[in-house]
Amino acid sequence: MNGFTNNILPTTNALTIDVEDYFHVEAFSSVVKREDWGNKYPLRVEKNTHRILNILDQHDVKATFFILGWVAEACPNLARAIVAGGHELASHGFAHQHANKQTRETFRQDICRSKQLLEDQSGMRVHGYRAPSFSIGLGNTWAFEELQQAGFSYTSSTYPVKHDIYGTPEWPRFKHLRQEGIIEIPIPTLNVLNRNVPIGGGGYFRLYPYALSRYFIERFRQQTQQPFSFYFHPWEIDPMQPQMHGISIKSRVRHYLNLNRMEARIHRLLSDFQWDTMYNTYQLHGLVSDEKSSNQEDSRQRLSSLGQLR
Repeated sequence: MNGFTNNILPTTNALTIDVEDYFHVEAFSSVVKREDWGNKYPLRVEKNTHRILNILDQHDVKATFFILGWVAEACPNLARAIVAGGHELASHGFAHQHANKQTRETFRQDICRSKQLLEDQSGMRVHGYRAPSFSIGLGNTWAFEELQQAGFSYTSSTYPVKHDIYGTPEWPRFKHLRQEGIIEIPIPTLNVLNRNVPIGGGGYFRLYPYALSRYFIERFRQQTQQPFSFYFHPWEIDPMQPQMHGISIKSRVRHYLNLNRMEARIHRLLSDFQWDTMYNTYQLHGLVSDEKSSNQEDSRQRLSSLGQLR
């Protein structure tokens, strides 16, 4: 299932932002304690997300914001600002725990808590979910069933590449309907010599020269006749963020590389291609229901018995 017919190349691509702060990233998980989030490490995500909203306004672009529930709780006006700007609100889970490191019950609690919070704050149905660090794979395919049961319509939680933290290189590269009844939209890759090259954004976008990234996007669209989806984080446009100590050289390079160039590159990207939300770009209208899931009341009841996940 690709959602497109007659080999007509769609004109728009999907722009996505994973709304988390610099201290949430996997590269810092060995040195940052959860109780220090927003305390020892000051919160910067709200200001940076508003900067992104302003950039999108300048280019008249709509995007999908996969917002972390922890961030939504700490910044209760942020979800409303995203929706007020005409953007799509989606979930990045609540506590930024890898899906493949959670029990099924803990995962269920995490996704339900986040979804309910975002819908209560925004008054809008949340259709989409993205797992932290694309952490759904062979060992936890049950996550798709839990997402479907929680009322999500689509996910973008797999990256078909080989990577030391994530990756499902043997899985489909394009939008497809899973047997659990939920749509999965993988992060884009370019197939070169039977190997999937990561080109979806984030650190790779900061690593590659901009001209190469642009070439990759154009090649992907021409080669696959599919829209391209791009992701980045609010902390990636913030070169003045606090420096983290006690991390490996690899983690330091991954996180801080070319932060000072990122905002200018985003402006170029928004000018060079046409962008829209995941929901619009992948033509999910009519493929998913706009009504509240019948599981919503069950989710509310489960959530009422949960403690703080923050």
